[in-house]
Order: sequence, then C-alpha cells, then structure tokens
Amino acid sequence: MNVNAKRLILYVVGLFCLSLGVSLSIQAGLGVSPVSSLAYAISLTGGLSIGLTTILANVLFIVIQILLNKRFEFQDFSVQLVVSFLFGFFMDATLFLVQLFPAPETMIVRSLFLVVSLFVVAFGLLGYFTAKLPLMPYDALTYVISEKFKLKFSKAKINSDLINVAVAGAICLIFIQSFGSIGIGTLVAAYFIGKILGWLMPLYQKPLHQWVYEMEKAA
Repeated sequence: MNVNAKRLILYVVGLFCLSLGVSLSIQAGLGVSPVSSLAYAISLTGGLSIGLTTILANVLFIVIQILLNKRFEFQDFSVQLVVSFLFGFFMDATLFLVQLFPAPETMIVRSLFLVVSLFVVAFGLLGYFTAKLPLMPYDALTYVISEKFKLKFSKAKINSDLINVAVAGAICLIFIQSFGSIGIGTLVAAYFIGKILGWLMPLYQKPLHQWVYEMEKAA
C-alpha cells in the first residue's frame, strides 16, 4: 500500500471517529462540541438530519472564507465541499448506529457517553491532522481568521468556537426557547478535547507517521 493510500485511510478513519464522537455527545444530551454546535442547532430547529445541517453549516463556513479572502479558489473550495459531504454522510450514519442502542437515561450514563465522546473525537482529530490532507471548512476558516486578523491560531480557534456557540445558542433560544445544542458538554468538550489530543499526540502520532511513511523511507 502506497503512502497516499495510507494517508487517505487515516484521513477517512479520522473523519469517521470525529462524527462518531459527535454522535455520542448528541446521544448524551449534555451539549455538543463547539465545532458541531451550529449544525446541531439547525437540526433541532429546522427538523433536518444532522448530516444535512452539517453540510449546510460547512457551506456557510466556505462562503465566509471567500468573503474574508475576497477571492474564490475553485479547487480548494471544491475539495472542502467534497469533505463536507463525506463528513455529513458519516454524521447521519454514526448517529443512526448510536441510536440503535438504548438512550442513556441516568446522569452517570450520560456523563459516561460524554467522556467517551471526548476521547473518540480526540482520536479522530489525531488521524485527521496526521494525514495532512485538506482541512474541513471550519478548520480552514479558523486559519483564514488567524491570517486575516493577525491572531495566533489558538486565539483564532477560541474566537471561532465562541462565535459558533453564540450563534447556535441564539438560534435555539429564538426557535425552541432553550439552549438546545449548548450545554455543560459544550464547555467540557471545548476545554478537554484539546487537552486529550495533547496527551495522545506524543503517544500515537509518531507510530502513525511511521506507518504512513515506512515504504517511502525503505525506498
């Protein structure tokens, strides 16, 4: 298996784990991560599937990139759109699989679902970033914000998350008179996913990198 095939496998598995983690957090019912809060808010208020609203949210993130950059890069945005459709499909598929199991009813079980979702999302991010293939629109937008406003990426990420959560919360309050997609789980995810990823990367990124590029080194 060549290097590009391995990178693609790692990328797709990473996206699948990301979607599975978000679906577990939805099932927990304690609030989803900031990245998915807008898509889930639209799903709750509009009656659309989470997969479709994920695609719609990502299209919005692409449009904002175009407005900020004041240019349209067809190839880059086409790839982002394809990735958005793939991730949207994974969201519907993984939520369907998760909902086959009994919904957690007690706070202990719901909290367990939330904790598991954090680790699954972190593993997904590990594979997704290690593959070094095109970023999803939300992450690409964060880089654009970072460059446009001369911010460190970490600060741009915080600002992006805060805006996403605020808009999602406003949509839920206006249409369903509750915070809907926003909850304690949103705050927990915002703080701990980065921490867990920071713990996982020194342990697993090097082995994954070696697996991807071992043929290239051998040659």
